[in-house]
Amino acid sequence: MTQAAARPSERDGEVPREALRAATALLRETGDLKRVRTADGGGASVAERAFRRSWAELVRGEDPGRIAVRECAAAVAGARLAGIDGPVLRRCGLTAGEAVAVLERSLLQHADRMTPATRGLLRAALPDLVEEPYGGPAPGFAEALCAQPRAGATRPGRPRLIVEPPESHGDHCWAVAVHGVLLAEAFGAAPGDVFLLGLAHHLHNAVLPDAGFAGEELLGGHLPAVLARLTRQALAALPAALAARVEPLLALREGADTPAARAFHAADVIDRVLQVRHHARAAAFTAEQALEDLDLVHPCAVSGFHRAVLDAAGTA
Repeated sequence: MTQAAARPSERDGEVPREALRAATALLRETGDLKRVRTADGGGASVAERAFRRSWAELVRGEDPGRIAVRECAAAVAGARLAGIDGPVLRRCGLTAGEAVAVLERSLLQHADRMTPATRGLLRAALPDLVEEPYGGPAPGFAEALCAQPRAGATRPGRPRLIVEPPESHGDHCWAVAVHGVLLAEAFGAAPGDVFLLGLAHHLHNAVLPDAGFAGEELLGGHLPAVLARLTRQALAALPAALAARVEPLLALREGADTPAARAFHAADVIDRVLQVRHHARAAAFTAEQALEDLDLVHPCAVSGFHRAVLDAAGTA
């Protein structure tokens, strides 16, 4: 069959184009939580803290589906609120109901970027976000993944392109997990399965430093055994029931022929591209964008005075 005669689903690989286009702007904003930090985070990004928290709750025996929806709701609300989460709002004196209303207002900024069903799931999870999160320990591999930088884009036979600061594997795995939940309905996948696969898909990098695709090619025939050995080591640190659920999900990475695998691969490749686009966007950023597009001197009672000062100082 020629390409001209192929049905759209065959040409597009049965990719839900409209859903992906609608969601991508939201994926970019939630992905920026890799770069948001707060005073109480010990230097970790909001994404890394959520990655550790998710693993700690999974080890404690929490339901993966519930964690997936709750963490996705927190990420979407945090896309505009940044580090102002439910517990922060409560510490600031808001009631639980008032805090939920603020989170909902932020979440609904993205209403048209989510399907109605996904939006409903996330809204229903908001009351769970206003209490202090579980503070138990995460597995050792989760801590290591947050300390392990990603290589970024590499190509065999070419020098590495170094961009600073690099994201961590904790950042990336969290983003793929959350983005997979946002895309799950479009692919007909169970959110809990996609979330677990996203969290776990780089377990081997808790030990193996990341040299990217170029480094993997140089490892050659050793690579499959190395990845399998290091993944087994990480899974051995989990409760048996959780390891038994994660291990078969990891096998889905080898193809794109199940709903969970397709949602995962979509989230993974989009996050990788959005990450390099972030570096390109940051490198091209200008002061004029901050002043004109982002209202750095925003409307307020003294904005006229601010503008007069900048004009007089020659920095406008």
